[in-house]
Amino acid sequence: MTAMTLRPRRRRWVYLPMALLAVFFLFPIMFMLAASFKSDHQIFADMDSFRAFLPVGEVSFANYSAVFDRVPFWRFLGNTLFITFMVTALGLVVNSMCGYALARMRWKGRAVVFGFIIATLILPFDTTIVPMVYLVANLPWIGFEGLRPVMEIGWLNTYHVQIVPFIVNAFSIFLFAQYFKSLPKGLEEAAAMDGAGWLHTYWRIIVPLSKPVFATVTILTVVTSPATWNAYLWPLMTVQSEELRPVMVGVQYFFQLDTSWGEVMAYISMITIPMVAVFIAFQRAFIQSIASAGMKD
Repeated sequence: MTAMTLRPRRRRWVYLPMALLAVFFLFPIMFMLAASFKSDHQIFADMDSFRAFLPVGEVSFANYSAVFDRVPFWRFLGNTLFITFMVTALGLVVNSMCGYALARMRWKGRAVVFGFIIATLILPFDTTIVPMVYLVANLPWIGFEGLRPVMEIGWLNTYHVQIVPFIVNAFSIFLFAQYFKSLPKGLEEAAAMDGAGWLHTYWRIIVPLSKPVFATVTILTVVTSPATWNAYLWPLMTVQSEELRPVMVGVQYFFQLDTSWGEVMAYISMITIPMVAVFIAFQRAFIQSIASAGMKD
């Protein structure tokens, strides 16, 4: 009886170091939020004490008001939301169908193709960015002058240069393929007996059962893709128009002329909090998908 009552208490002690570690990783966010309400003088004055992590002293919303004077925030945010939505939505469709074809369908050369896709993961984005810029600068596309279509050369300074190259993602395909392998094979067999084709089976059976992996890929795409919420280097090199730039490029505006660190922290807080909220909303599905990513029947 005593041993049974001690086990839950022992398990509770496991959460103590985990909670301390979580608080430790929250320190940068706490500092960012606290500094966003302070003047530069107050930020540096509080730097040698724990007050740096608390909104105390001379606090106000002046930094947040100054953000809108320094940059066209709503324009940058609208661009980021549009690009992120398009890359994520199209990527979910394309990458999940690729993962389904690699995991559930049998065709010649499937293993070779899957191995080639995995091999591309070893290439850092920084090593391919220059050839990609050269490629998109010479690609043709159809523009419009009024209602008349016109063939043009070069994707630079457009929305599609920030969307199309990043729809297909090797890691997303890998996650989809591994998750689909964990589903029972009898699903396709039962659907085939009812006369359903591959596309019907994918859409009506596989997709409804794969919500965790869709949530995981959504989070990873939004947070880690070079073209979505954290996009900086790629749009900096391919987009010159302020009307088309995303929010991360707006950070450099605060380092022109005089740098106000309070305004920098306010701007970063405004573009960070939405990502934290998205992760909290999808974290259960994210953990469930990662836990089952290595399973297959």
